[in-house]
Amino acid sequence: MSLRFYDTARAEVRPFEPLEPGRASLYYCGATVQGLPHVGHVRSAIAFDQLTRWLEARGLRVTVVRNVTDIDDKILAKSEDSFREGAAEQDPSVVPEEPWWALAYRFEQEFHRAYAALGVRPPTYEPRATGHIPEMHALIQLLIERGHAYPAPDGSGDVYFDVRSWPAYGSLTRQDIDDMQAAPDADPRGKKDPRDFALWKGSKDTDPATASWTSPWGTGRPGWHLECSSMVTKYLGTEFDIHGGGLDLRFPHHENEMAQSQAAGHAFARFWMHNGMVTYGGEKMSKSIGNTVSPREMIEAAGPRVVRYYLGQAHYRSVLDYRATSLQEAASAVARIDGFIAKASARVGAPARGPVSAGSLPPEFAAAMDDDLNVPQALAVLHTTVRSGNTALAAGDDAATRTGLAAVVAMTAVLGLDDAADPAAPTVAGAGEVVQCG
Repeated sequence: MSLRFYDTARAEVRPFEPLEPGRASLYYCGATVQGLPHVGHVRSAIAFDQLTRWLEARGLRVTVVRNVTDIDDKILAKSEDSFREGAAEQDPSVVPEEPWWALAYRFEQEFHRAYAALGVRPPTYEPRATGHIPEMHALIQLLIERGHAYPAPDGSGDVYFDVRSWPAYGSLTRQDIDDMQAAPDADPRGKKDPRDFALWKGSKDTDPATASWTSPWGTGRPGWHLECSSMVTKYLGTEFDIHGGGLDLRFPHHENEMAQSQAAGHAFARFWMHNGMVTYGGEKMSKSIGNTVSPREMIEAAGPRVVRYYLGQAHYRSVLDYRATSLQEAASAVARIDGFIAKASARVGAPARGPVSAGSLPPEFAAAMDDDLNVPQALAVLHTTVRSGNTALAAGDDAATRTGLAAVVAMTAVLGLDDAADPAAPTVAGAGEVVQCG
C-alpha cells in the first residue's frame, strides 16, 4: 500500500500500514457539547471524513470512533448560567433553567444536524463520556497501581496523573516538562506538581447532584483527558491505527491522553493526525471580537455542498482563512463541476452509482490522496477532468464524455461532495453503520 500520512508524534510523513491487514481503526475527538457547533468543529469532521472515505477507497474496512464529551466544567457552567435572570435575552442559544444533561443532549443534536448537512457520515461508534464511567474507574485504578496516579491527600476526592512519574511526558509536542506552564485555570488543590492533571474531579458544593458519580475515591466526575483514553480503548483496543483531532488539541489534551494511556501499558495510537484551524481575515475566530461565522450561517448563505467544498478544499494540516469572497469562490467551483455533470448526463446518461475504489479513479487523483491526503492536488485533477470533459462534449466525443463523467462523479464521491446534497450519491467501498453508545 502506498499511503503516506504526516504523524505529529514523529513530525514526518511516513508510510501507513494498518495494524490489521484489510482493516483500519480511527479515533478522532468529537465535540464538548456546551454550545452550537462552530466552523472549526465541522472542518475537523470533514477532514477525518475525507480520510475515512479514502481509506475505504483503498480497500480497507474502517472502524471510526468519534466521542461526545457530555460532562465538563463548561457544560455545567453554561447550565448554571441558564438559571440566571435575563441569560436567554443576552444569548439566543440559552434555554432558561436548562439542566446540564438536557443542554448537552440538545447541543449534541445540533452537531449531528451540522455533520449530516455537510455530508459527514456517522462514525461506527459514537460513545458519550457519561456512558463509560466504569471503564474510567478501571483505568484510574490501573494508573494508581502502576505508580502514575495518586488520590489528592486533602480529601477532596480528586485523583491526579503524576507527570513526573512518566519520563516521556511532553514527547508528542516535543516539550520539556520543566518548560511547561500549568493551565491558568487549573485547580491547584492537592497536587504534587502544578502540571499534574485531573483524572477524577471530586464533587464541589456547587456541583449538581446529577453531575456526580460514586467512585473508590469519592463522588465526582471524570477528567476530560481520561474520558478519551477510556473510550478509545473500549472500542478500538489498547493499540490502534490513527488518533485525530484539531491542532489546538495537541496540548494539553492529546499529550495527556498519550501519557496516561502509555503509562497504563497501552501502545495506543500508531499515528497522530491533526487538522489546521480556521481563521477570519488572518485572525483566530473569537466571539469576543465578533468575527465568528457558524456552519448554519454558511449553509444558509451558500448551501451545504458549497460549504463542504470550501471547508474541505485546503490541505487538512493547513490554516484555512475565511474571507468575504470565500464562499463565492467555492460556489463557482461547485457550479463548474455540477454544470459538466448535468450536461454530460443529459448527453450520455447518468453513470452507474456504486462503491468507488481507488483503481477506478484517475491515477493522478489517487496519487494525490495517497500523499498525506493532498486534497488541493486532487481537486486540481478533478477540475482538469471537468475541463477535458467539456472539451469532449463540445467535440461530440461521447466515449470521452462518458469516461470523464464517470471519473468526475467518482472523485466527488470520495471527497464527499455528493453526499452533502444527495442521499443517493455514490458510496465508497466498506462504509459501515453507526452505533450510538452511552
